[in-house]
Amino acid sequence: MRPQLTAIAIIFALVGSPMASFAQTEQYPSRPVRILVGFAAGGGPDVLARTVATQLSNDLGQNFYIENRPGANGTIAIAVVVQSEPDGYTLLFSSSSIAPTPYVNKNSAFDILRDLLPIATAGIGEGYLLLVNPSTPVHTVSEFIAYAKSKRVLYGTPGVGNILHVVTELFRRQAGIAMDHIPYKGASEVQTALLGKTIDVMFVTPASVIASVQAGQLRAIGYTGVKPLAEFPDVPLIRDSLPGFSVPGSWAMVYAPSKTPSAIIERLNAAIRHALSVPTVASVLSRAGYVPDSRSPAETADFFRREVELAGEAVRAAGIAPN
Repeated sequence: MRPQLTAIAIIFALVGSPMASFAQTEQYPSRPVRILVGFAAGGGPDVLARTVATQLSNDLGQNFYIENRPGANGTIAIAVVVQSEPDGYTLLFSSSSIAPTPYVNKNSAFDILRDLLPIATAGIGEGYLLLVNPSTPVHTVSEFIAYAKSKRVLYGTPGVGNILHVVTELFRRQAGIAMDHIPYKGASEVQTALLGKTIDVMFVTPASVIASVQAGQLRAIGYTGVKPLAEFPDVPLIRDSLPGFSVPGSWAMVYAPSKTPSAIIERLNAAIRHALSVPTVASVLSRAGYVPDSRSPAETADFFRREVELAGEAVRAAGIAPN
């Protein structure tokens, strides 16, 4: 009898496990879902992540909550996600700052193209704002370039190799100016440094600085987009002062660990796409300079791979060495 029981046990182990997995997938989500953001609270990715998470909680009946893990240009959060169970209960929300990672972290323990599974694009950004402290005697890009040629200028970013680091270096090179880089843990810390005059200038996605610019605490002197930002239509385009100036695009995306069941990816993709169509969510995206996106999981993965390759080209053009 023992051999027969052993055989039966093996059969149930082989057949029952996929059935249990299927049942779990069908019931997803049956408990709270953690979404990691690799930057400090209050920054652009954090604002968008919390907006989308709130709508997902409402629509799917489980709490989607944000956990900030700032540091190392977002790679601390990435490492947590790629090492998590691929069950849909630990996700990553990141801006396009993730794209240069393979080209600036040569000793990374993970590969974002191999170890992360793109779920959905939460928004496509139109550009980045160039900000200075209002006490700085410049109001245009041309004035800033002249200013930077006469004084030592410090710029801040959320970390070495962050997309905002790449953007600033591309700008610095094309403008023919010297600027020294001060890395921080997140865009909100960079903003605080600019408010406190610790640094002189920063590039940033619009989401986290709208209130500060509107209140006159920070001054926007340029925008990298191809058309004016709706929230600040009077801010000039940088390309008008630097013809041909172009930088990688900005976007926000949600990821799961690789090997997460496709049914869960599809369910989350559909839920995120629906969340982006809700007027209150779409309004937050619009004010932040993003437009909603409706790519399928496969289309999202293709888009992500292309953007990572473009980021590599930008890193090389900016002269940023891997560390």
